[in-house]
Amino acid sequence: MVEQAWTLKDKAVLITGATNGIGKVTAHRLAAQGAHVTIVSRNAEKCRAVADEIRRQTGAVVDWIAADLSTLAGIEEAAAEYRARNDRLHVLVNNAGAFFAERRVTADGYEMTFALNHLNYFLLTLRLRDLILASAPARIINVSSDAHYGGVIDFDDIMGERKYSGWRAYSQSKLANVMFTYSLARQLTGTGVTANALHPGFVATGFGRNNGGLVGLFMPIVHLFALKPEKGAETSIYLASSPAVSHVSGKYFANCREKPSSKRSSDVAAQDKLWALSEQLTSKTVPAPSSAR
Repeated sequence: MVEQAWTLKDKAVLITGATNGIGKVTAHRLAAQGAHVTIVSRNAEKCRAVADEIRRQTGAVVDWIAADLSTLAGIEEAAAEYRARNDRLHVLVNNAGAFFAERRVTADGYEMTFALNHLNYFLLTLRLRDLILASAPARIINVSSDAHYGGVIDFDDIMGERKYSGWRAYSQSKLANVMFTYSLARQLTGTGVTANALHPGFVATGFGRNNGGLVGLFMPIVHLFALKPEKGAETSIYLASSPAVSHVSGKYFANCREKPSSKRSSDVAAQDKLWALSEQLTSKTVPAPSSAR
């Protein structure tokens, strides 16, 4: 049987953090290609406004879910809401994330950066994995960062309780994104579902502006030299839409091309340890389907 070329027409797509920046651009461009897009963000008013805007401009089916993805309850709520409305998911773009100069703690007692930037990707993906598998061919896309090159998973102080640095916490979370992607790709071998990570570049979005002090003061100036969201979204759009990567999985991309990730990111023992810790922190072990092992 001849394999059909990949197209987004009538595909179900879920994008987190899609009310501004590269997430919003990604949602708009994928909707314009005929995808049925669902956006997820914390603010219901913004979700509704962005969904309406994309719907008007593209004529596509655009839905939205408001949920706080920094909390386990919020992630479970988002997954449950999506499942209640949909029985398929062809493309999941884990995009929501932030940088926190000062240490913050979530409602679950977890350090905010690790919770939002990593545990969110981990738990939302696992809660929707059966839908994604049933929709194969399908794609999971994790937005990471070249910040991961300087990242170290500090298993002895994963929440930064003893020593906190905003940049160290951020780079650790972005390394976790890549390691999670590689673990996931191994589990999904032979299922028709791919998992890849990417670096969008430093993009002029709301990144960093949630902070006070010097970070909040200088971030608008730094953004003058940053990429436009349209440019930053290109690799996410490419991984979601290009037939050229239909069978590419477990890779790291930037500028729509594969590139080597850090040596630490390829440590399989560390990947397995991070997976086990993530299961523990999300309170429920979600085993990989036997067909994906």
